[in-house]
Amino acid sequence: MILLNVANVIKRFGPEPVLDGVTFELRPGERVGLVGPNGAGKTTLLSILAGKLEPDSGTVELHSSARLDYLEQQPTIVPGRTLWDEAAAALAPLATLAREAEETGHLLAAAIDPDEHRRLAERFDRLQHELTHRDAYNIDHRIERVLEGLGFARDGFRQPVEQLSGGQHNRLLLARLLLAEPDVMLLDEPSNHLDIAATEWLERHLAASSQAMIVVSHDRYFLDKVTNHALELFDGTVDEYAGNFSAYWRQKAERLAVQARTYERQQEFIAKTEDFIRRNHSGQKHAQAEDRKKKLARVERVAPPRRIEAPPMRFAQADRTGDLVLRVERLAKAYDRPLFRDLSFDILRGQRWGILGPNGSGKTTLLRCLIGEETPDQGRAIVGARVRIGYHDQLLRSLPAEAEVVDAVRPPRGVLSEQERRGLLARFGITGDAAFQRVDSLSGGERSRAALAQLAAAEANFLVLDEPTNHLDLWARDALELALAEFDGTALLVSHDRYFLNRVVDHLLVVEPGRFRVVEGNYDAYVRLCERGLAGAGANGDGADGAAAAATNKESPRQKAGSKRSGRGEKPARSKRQFPYRKVEDLEADIFAREARIAELHALLATPDVLRDGDRVRSAQTEIAEHRAALESLYPHWEEAIALN
Repeated sequence: MILLNVANVIKRFGPEPVLDGVTFELRPGERVGLVGPNGAGKTTLLSILAGKLEPDSGTVELHSSARLDYLEQQPTIVPGRTLWDEAAAALAPLATLAREAEETGHLLAAAIDPDEHRRLAERFDRLQHELTHRDAYNIDHRIERVLEGLGFARDGFRQPVEQLSGGQHNRLLLARLLLAEPDVMLLDEPSNHLDIAATEWLERHLAASSQAMIVVSHDRYFLDKVTNHALELFDGTVDEYAGNFSAYWRQKAERLAVQARTYERQQEFIAKTEDFIRRNHSGQKHAQAEDRKKKLARVERVAPPRRIEAPPMRFAQADRTGDLVLRVERLAKAYDRPLFRDLSFDILRGQRWGILGPNGSGKTTLLRCLIGEETPDQGRAIVGARVRIGYHDQLLRSLPAEAEVVDAVRPPRGVLSEQERRGLLARFGITGDAAFQRVDSLSGGERSRAALAQLAAAEANFLVLDEPTNHLDLWARDALELALAEFDGTALLVSHDRYFLNRVVDHLLVVEPGRFRVVEGNYDAYVRLCERGLAGAGANGDGADGAAAAATNKESPRQKAGSKRSGRGEKPARSKRQFPYRKVEDLEADIFAREARIAELHALLATPDVLRDGDRVRSAQTEIAEHRAALESLYPHWEEAIALN
């Protein structure tokens, strides 16, 4: 069954089409991630699918029995009702169905004629079946579950909608859409305005849903958890891929490799043939040249690789600092409520720290206290020797709105010529006339990339980044991750992008109710610790807690000593060992080596040469299984060593 059939949709807003023959089908159970660079037309396509925008040509056909609903980025809420009223309105058809069943029941009880009684009984049974199937007898519970899952507190359910913030309006629209349960959901950035807890709830809810959906999101972790298909929109057309975002990313690389080889071979053949024709258009081989000319005219030309270019971001080589880059001692800050208290940790040279936590938990305030832009109520932040801080403000206030971009990125020290500044901007994807536009005329993504170029011009050796992925598309985010991986200085960043944190950081400062917690490792390491009940061990109330060492992170003894300086939690009571004594450092090294080897093998399995060799595939899969089996015992061994050594 095809729920949605899209055929050859074309849409223009100028001379060049935004959509140029978009064609695909959507079936029940398909959860499609619609991906593409900024400006590719993703929101335009969703608007056409929802019937809010007419295509210039082509068709969009929704199955006659299917209902479709669209989550827009801009909310429209009717005043005069409460949060609960608005949410319950999504289930109004069920309430109507329940009233119809009740009325039918009364008529059935009063019916005397046998034929009328039979007809009403059949109708009543159908209505009861529909009500049971659609869980109409638990409406209040369903509303509570969705509202709480999206971060609304129970004591705010009767709050008038006029008092809701813009972010709360967006969450309310999402709640209404989830409660309505249409057959096809169109979701445009559904995790915007959600903190991590609400985003994780939404991931679980959508992944368990039987509805078909098309999702636009810059949150790659969200796409990985929710989607099972991908549609890439680029140059006005779409390509389809099976699997979630990570599967799409791998398959895209494989397709590009094949397309590039095919295209290059054909171009080489065409060049040789044209050269032969040119050299022999007259003379003894004239007939052969004419024959090749005819054959060449019949050759079906292979399109160039469908490559989405990412800006080649790069930060300058960092000057060497002292071993200690930043020391935080018993830091505290409060406004109308405490944000953090008794917070202590060290950042050592070369480390990458991420700060993760809900909206409004004080992450930006903490950064500003660390770099001296705000004064803490107590404690201090000590910057190490020869440290030069470069700060990326998420509001991009460092870019003067009236200035031309090429002037806005002038470094605070030293001199860069206009040509050098244009070259710098080009590294961050701002080329040609865009370099001479005013900053306030740029798109959100362009302004973010200009701010990163400005940061690169500062030649800092300690990067402090507040939500650096805001407004960046998936390809720019990937480029920024690679640039930070190659950066030889130190970094501290706040981000809600879990995929970004996974690829960049080796330490996390996790904001939890009433405390901050240091975790050695990336986001997946933190999740793994939470699943094993270790991330919450040894808490000490309002302050920072002991470092929960993650098995994915390999550090030198000097780094470990620095990280553990923040630990003040108590060790659990000793119990009998299940494994032979081994040093924690040795176990971590063993775990790191095996996980690194698994990553290498997965990378190998994604290469076309290995995929074509069955023996190499089987050998790699066998080795992966061996390493995973070893890790199954290494993880609990490492946990025991942490507790008992």
